[in-house]
Amino acid sequence: MVRHLFLSFIATLSLCQMNAQSSTTQNDAEGNVSTVWVDNGDRKIYGELFTPDAGSRGTVIVSHGFNGTHHYGRNYFDVMGRLGYSCYVFDFPCGSVNSSSDSNTLNMSILDEVEDLKAIVAEFKSQDPTQEVILIGESQGGLISALAAASLKNDINRMVLVYPALCIPDNWRERYPRIEDIPEVTELWGVRMGRRFFEEIHDLKPLDIIGDYSGPVLIVQGDQDAIVSMKDSENAATLYNDAVLHIIKGAGHGFNPEEFRELEMNIESFCSLRNQTGI
Repeated sequence: MVRHLFLSFIATLSLCQMNAQSSTTQNDAEGNVSTVWVDNGDRKIYGELFTPDAGSRGTVIVSHGFNGTHHYGRNYFDVMGRLGYSCYVFDFPCGSVNSSSDSNTLNMSILDEVEDLKAIVAEFKSQDPTQEVILIGESQGGLISALAAASLKNDINRMVLVYPALCIPDNWRERYPRIEDIPEVTELWGVRMGRRFFEEIHDLKPLDIIGDYSGPVLIVQGDQDAIVSMKDSENAATLYNDAVLHIIKGAGHGFNPEEFRELEMNIESFCSLRNQTGI
């Protein structure tokens, strides 16, 4: 049986993002927000950096999901500010019709987004090589974060994957079993995507790659998620050397304010435990 058609994936995900993530509690963290552009070759990445007034022990980098923007990442300013971290939220170039970096989604590419995230990590590490760097990725951003961490390894201190869409390559292989089946343009939920997006991930198997990252990982997913298979998250947890899988009862793909608070509490516990043990 076909597990998911990606058309349903995108439509439902977009609705979840608009109806759930954007309705989380308003940020109350004390600090400053500044605009920070990061270059990845010719690609210009727009982002916003929250810096807590009390000073920063490191940087959290938040990767949004399909057709999302940095606005979703602002939800993490509070929890990371309380933990003493700066928080960088950004728009993947070509990753959204509303991207402030580049809104031409015909050039969207999973592989480009992985390289964008690696460039962002390199930028912050160049400013302070000793600082902690934490990746947070939601949905497609979770896939990007997991793939990037696998190659960055020691540059990432820990990682939080929120309903990570590790299933994206599998879903598209179901839609386009052969490379010759891929059209020049695929339009889903008002987002036009070029052939390259699908060609690049046709043979990609994330679960064969992501375990190369050896640092601590927190995976959070709802047990009513109709988009991302719980089995993928369970399998991912077994691939990491040090992983915690937290399941939010009743939550789908996208969290309401109460569910997001549960996510925050798990992030606080995850980071506090690691800090106490010196990791």
